[in-house]
Amino acid sequence: MTTSRLLPQPREAAVLAAVLGLLVLEEIALGLAEEEDRPVIGGILIGASCSGLLVVGAVLFSRWLDARRPLPLPPPGPNGREYSARALEGFPMEAVRPLLLTEHAPQLGQLYSAWMLARTGRTASWIARRLDLPVEAVQLLVDAARTHTDPRPLPEA
Repeated sequence: MTTSRLLPQPREAAVLAAVLGLLVLEEIALGLAEEEDRPVIGGILIGASCSGLLVVGAVLFSRWLDARRPLPLPPPGPNGREYSARALEGFPMEAVRPLLLTEHAPQLGQLYSAWMLARTGRTASWIARRLDLPVEAVQLLVDAARTHTDPRPLPEA
């Protein structure tokens, strides 16, 4: 597992930071409250803390579901799963070629898969995380997929 898979995404990090900030503010409010108001404020804060834990749980559960969602595959051909010429129309081979010549180069099949996912509207960070590819390489494919105009879009898997 790469470190990019371990780090939270910006939206997730914002949610987790908001929950942590809420917990800190709750402790400050409880410390500043009058003695007779503390049981009521404590009950309210326990409810807020539980809702914060539910939000964190929902974020973690959505990541877990996202990691287990199957990737769309090309249809089977005579030699196994193959990509059709139509599906690979617009693939930026000239821009990708330098990536294939690097020391830890991604496999061409991985880049084809990334292209297919980019054509279905996936983000570069999502594709890079799922296929364990460098985000820069995938961003190149996502940008090319956005500019590629095909009157017949690929069906969602």
